[in-house]
Amino acid sequence: MNPVRDNNFYYVYVLRSKKSKLWYTGFSDDLRKRFKEHNNNAVGWTKSRGPFELIYYEASRNKQDARSREKYLKSGMGKRYLKNRLERFLSLTG
Repeated sequence: MNPVRDNNFYYVYVLRSKKSKLWYTGFSDDLRKRFKEHNNNAVGWTKSRGPFELIYYEASRNKQDARSREKYLKSGMGKRYLKNRLERFLSLTG
């Protein structure tokens, strides 16, 4: 089973703009398609802020769990969690 190709998952993801280094946290049921949309300027908030790199994602079988996780990751506590979780990666990539 490949979770990224399995339609029974919901994804919470974090993108980082290669231009501005700003982060964007989102939700999707098709991570590959959504990532392409972000990089093709087809998504409102990220329009003209790309290109992006996918720096983190979580998969869930339950849509509401994934939505709740997205909301948490957008909160102050969630942002701190991501920063701590990705600290090593971020120091390696600048």
